[in-house]
Amino acid sequence: MTENVAIIGLGLIGGSLALALKRGERQIHITGFDRSYATADEAYRRGIIDTIAPSAKSACEKADYIIFATPVNTTIALMEEAMEWTLKENVILSDTGSTKSPIMQAAERLESKGLTFIGGHPMAGSHKSGIAAAKAHLFENAYYVLTPGERASAEQIEKLSTLLKSSKGKIVILDAQDHDRMTAIVSHFPHIIASSLVGMLADQEKQQPFVKKLAAGGFRDLTRIASADPTMWRDITIQNREELLGQLDSWLQEMHSIRSMIVENDPERIYDFFSDAKEYRDRLPSTSEGAAQGALYMTFDLHIDIPDTPGIISEITKILADEQISITNIRIVETRTDVYGILVISFQTAEDRKAARAILAKKTDYSMHIL
Repeated sequence: MTENVAIIGLGLIGGSLALALKRGERQIHITGFDRSYATADEAYRRGIIDTIAPSAKSACEKADYIIFATPVNTTIALMEEAMEWTLKENVILSDTGSTKSPIMQAAERLESKGLTFIGGHPMAGSHKSGIAAAKAHLFENAYYVLTPGERASAEQIEKLSTLLKSSKGKIVILDAQDHDRMTAIVSHFPHIIASSLVGMLADQEKQQPFVKKLAAGGFRDLTRIASADPTMWRDITIQNREELLGQLDSWLQEMHSIRSMIVENDPERIYDFFSDAKEYRDRLPSTSEGAAQGALYMTFDLHIDIPDTPGIISEITKILADEQISITNIRIVETRTDVYGILVISFQTAEDRKAARAILAKKTDYSMHIL
């Protein structure tokens, strides 16, 4: 029996989810809608969706599952519109937003109408955006969080989880508030810190122009996430405001404690500060060891210590190209403090990085390190 899935919003996440659902063993018919007809048309021409809907409403009328793959504010507006739509009796609605509390609050009205809403957040991303970047394997080995509403039964949660199995993501069930608090800690707040560090660098550059060149190494890697879409992060900051304020208060207390440590200038206390951080950080799960991708999207880097000789970079890229290993970025590190290797190659997945490391170890004698 064919199951009908409506996907509203055909960007990177919506398009990738459509591709992931279609590669499973179940018969899936995907109806897609995007406010950009050019995007919807490209999705249809590439076989990502089976039908282009003229509106979100028409896309959802015959759907067994409805997934809003739109920004959180847009999803909330669509959920309000859905109150007036005629939908199938047992339809399951979900979303892909990165903050869940606002979504689940909006879902209460849908549930009062007898509809089932199960919030969703696939914790995956890419250095590219839009339907052109959609890929079926985007969610593989990434956590796919579900935040069920009060009306959702165990059977319905299992039904949606089964549908999403073809994404090869790791399905976990969380309370919406717990989700927002945890993502604030490991994703949302770090973006704020990274952006503030970049802001401080920009201010320092006015007095010390050369500091920008020194930032080309570890500082650039440390603050990579500050290059994320500012519109998206504006919205996330507004939507997860309360959790972020709590994190900021804790951070300010921690900074006050660190300041007193530096004022006190006790070598043992300073050593313990760095030692404790290193010990805990070293115990964190690593994607290179098979752990799932976490809430904070990062590329997978391989640092290679190479000699400064002509043609060396083309030699390495040719080895990777011959093995059909795709790279997302490549750069030379000039500032070597706390940086392993002068050449940094970024990959889309941990598997690509692992394969690259293996083939380069076999065909070269360069030392390599994974951060």
